[in-house]
Amino acid sequence: MKKTLFALSITLLLFSCKGNSAKEVLQTTVPVNLILDTDLGPDYDDVGAMALVHALADSGQVNILATLSSNHHEKVIPCIEVLNTYFNRPDIPVGAPKSEGGANLTTWQKVKWTEVLPEKYPHKINRTSDAPDAVKVYRKILNQQPDTSVVVCTIGFLTNLKDLLNSGADEYSPLSGKELVSQKVKRLVSMAGLFPEGREFNIYCDTPSSRFVLDHWPTEIVFSGFEIGDKVFTGKKLVQLNIENSPVKETYELCFAEGDEKGRMSWDQTAALVAIKGYEPYFTMERGKLQVVDDEGTNKWTPDVQGSHLRLIQKMPFDQLASLIENYMMHQPSVK
Repeated sequence: MKKTLFALSITLLLFSCKGNSAKEVLQTTVPVNLILDTDLGPDYDDVGAMALVHALADSGQVNILATLSSNHHEKVIPCIEVLNTYFNRPDIPVGAPKSEGGANLTTWQKVKWTEVLPEKYPHKINRTSDAPDAVKVYRKILNQQPDTSVVVCTIGFLTNLKDLLNSGADEYSPLSGKELVSQKVKRLVSMAGLFPEGREFNIYCDTPSSRFVLDHWPTEIVFSGFEIGDKVFTGKKLVQLNIENSPVKETYELCFAEGDEKGRMSWDQTAALVAIKGYEPYFTMERGKLQVVDDEGTNKWTPDVQGSHLRLIQKMPFDQLASLIENYMMHQPSVK
């Protein structure tokens, strides 16, 4: 899409947080500069989230700076590239964790869709371990962006973010990782946590990284908790589309063949939606602090009007939110 089209009445909902809630200001501005960090593989809502992000990119609402894996499994980067290529963005930078620890997980489905997609659809990198270091990708891209202009959306483990915070000066920036984030990142939006307390997958799969990021991340963090996406079912209309050779549709078809009669829960899509479009009119917000309280990854939320964390609370009926999200998931690639 030409740059001139981006300037035509693009509206973006931005956070302006005061007291116990966050209020949005409607402004005419450039697309959101987004880095998407995903654990794609254990679940398939990541595929739906990536389809949503690409749909909003095609409408000029987001500029996808990078799509990174927080999962060490060898099929994650190939699948990310399959989706980027399908949506006509094969050159989006990718990266993967290089540190020890974290998670190495594949899908729970009997039919391994993470193997089917790379076998059938084009991509460039054959193994996640062959991808560039996610920290280096973060540092390079952040250094190139204007100050406080980048939204990071993590729909997986917090492994890369911990490694980024702990990184030092390099060829891309003389700043430490924490200094670079503080200078360049506007906010972090994360699918993580169970509110007001509990044990959630993205938190407990890499508990040390989760605890470190929650305690040391220097910008606001917006959380879409497990209880939000758990009630938003999508995918049934998607698989009825009269299209062929779609990795998005095929993933949901393969997984639905094994269950999920109502559709799949949409944990990751809710976070991606809010990262790009803001939380209104979909949710309200509560300010506070999310903490990891034990080595098993149990989290606890404490409301606090001075807290740097915000959690989403349902506002729009879940069935309406599901319909909106699924419409984005059904988007077909633009002709370029």
